[in-house]
Amino acid sequence: MTAPLSFLGLPDRLPNGRLPRAVIFAAAHGSTYPGKNSSGYALAAGAIRAASQDDAPLLEHWDFDLGGPLFDGGPVSCIDAGDIQTILHDNPGNRGRIEAKTREVLALQAVPILLGGDCSVTIPFLAGFADQGPVWVLQIDAHIDWRDEVHGERYGYSSPMRRASEMPHVAGMVQVGLRSVGSARLADIEAAQRYGSRFVTAREIQARGVEAALQYIPEGARVVVTLDCDSIDPSIMPGVAARTAGGLTYTEVIDLIAGLGKRAEIAGFDLVELYPPADVDGLSALTAARLLVNVIGAIVRQD
Repeated sequence: MTAPLSFLGLPDRLPNGRLPRAVIFAAAHGSTYPGKNSSGYALAAGAIRAASQDDAPLLEHWDFDLGGPLFDGGPVSCIDAGDIQTILHDNPGNRGRIEAKTREVLALQAVPILLGGDCSVTIPFLAGFADQGPVWVLQIDAHIDWRDEVHGERYGYSSPMRRASEMPHVAGMVQVGLRSVGSARLADIEAAQRYGSRFVTAREIQARGVEAALQYIPEGARVVVTLDCDSIDPSIMPGVAARTAGGLTYTEVIDLIAGLGKRAEIAGFDLVELYPPADVDGLSALTAARLLVNVIGAIVRQD
């Protein structure tokens, strides 16, 4: 039997008992809405891992995104722990398993990197940091995801930032990449503003650069980043369920990640809402894989 692919061919443990700097794991399902099927999102982690394979032999090569090899001349310090078991519509069970795995990784003093899944996996991922606070949240997304409930479900993909705002260990929030129209009602916008969330539109990033968002992150803060693939221009990230004209470029997103790594501490990262059934020639999976390379590189380069 062929072993499942890992991201960049990374091992599932490091030799000689070394502890990893970062741990990748995947969760196919979070809290799916009644009558909906999230199975398309369940293909995302496999697509990203497959797209990374061409770069697997190149870990020691120069990466112009990072200004050096991925692990900055040091040994491999990131592992891929595979997938955790999730079951479609077992919403409470899925949340419990995602939160438990996040806590397990944090207990290693490693940075958890979660591959979704839709945005609902972000809620238990953030909940896993309850003993690691305070943390800030940097959401990179076309939408603010502030609905209180949809079809009676309070933990679905339209609600992660609302639920995050209720977590005592979340100290603040910056939402960047916003554009067009989504599920947010005026009341949702007002609730987010009352909480103190900072909105930074895609147009602001394109006009002023990534500092338009980074200025709101306190220097030295511990930050959990959640990256929704629909934050990115669909001409380069077509594999999403909610394509929205405009959006951030690949370079803007990696500059945001690199800038955050220099200004603050990346404490956790998730990539969500890649929808392979809508992808075009694997372009979105390839872009997502390169984004994850940049995340790992930024984490490796943190003091």
